[in-house]
Amino acid sequence: MKLLFLGTGTSTGVPQIGCPCNTCQSSDSKDKRLRASILITEGSTQLLIDCGPDLRQQLLTNNIDSVSAILLTHEHYDHVGGLDDVRPLGEMQLYAEKRVLSIIQRNMPYCFGDKKYPGVPAIHLHEIQEDAFFIEHIGIQPIRVMHAKLPILGFRVGKVAYLTDIKTIEERSIEKLQDLDVLVMNALRLNNHISHLSLNEAIEIALRIGARQTYFTHMSHDIGLHKAVNEALPESMQLAYDGLQINI
Repeated sequence: MKLLFLGTGTSTGVPQIGCPCNTCQSSDSKDKRLRASILITEGSTQLLIDCGPDLRQQLLTNNIDSVSAILLTHEHYDHVGGLDDVRPLGEMQLYAEKRVLSIIQRNMPYCFGDKKYPGVPAIHLHEIQEDAFFIEHIGIQPIRVMHAKLPILGFRVGKVAYLTDIKTIEERSIEKLQDLDVLVMNALRLNNHISHLSLNEAIEIALRIGARQTYFTHMSHDIGLHKAVNEALPESMQLAYDGLQINI
């Protein structure tokens, strides 16, 4: 299995427009973050988790011209805003909760009417809940987490789990995350936030889950410089960065 971090930033990306802070002015490429997304490859199957407004740039940068399916964690624009850009990829299978699918249909009615405009994305919707399911030969276990008061999903694929936009997670979800080789989880900034984990909160949950390696994603400029933060993290944890590839 291979993981490719297409983006590791929060909704504004990094650098943030007009910001003079050290992170936004950094010359380190690891401090440049597009909106959060990851590609998981197992054999010939490529699973894209979330497709934010930077998707076109991410696919071009990484020479990606094929995606087997898209999994959506939730409906916020920084996680779905690139859906229209999948049109060159052919027919696309999209998996999400009923609420999320309804919002996609409302926001992109030209893709789902009886008389579609020529050339629109060919998106096939698949409703999922918390039960495990398969995409081709790959088992997917949805993981319930809370984004403030909004219930959203993370996903476990084999011994890899991708969880973003968490603020809280119940014990029953942590039980589904045991024996992981890799955990990917959001860590927005150093200070507390109403709907996202701070770095210290993310470290605490990561220790409870106990993955062999944890990578933090969905980071704002307020988290600080990649190099400095990484040096202070526990040995089994580090900040991810755009373009990071992991072979498992």
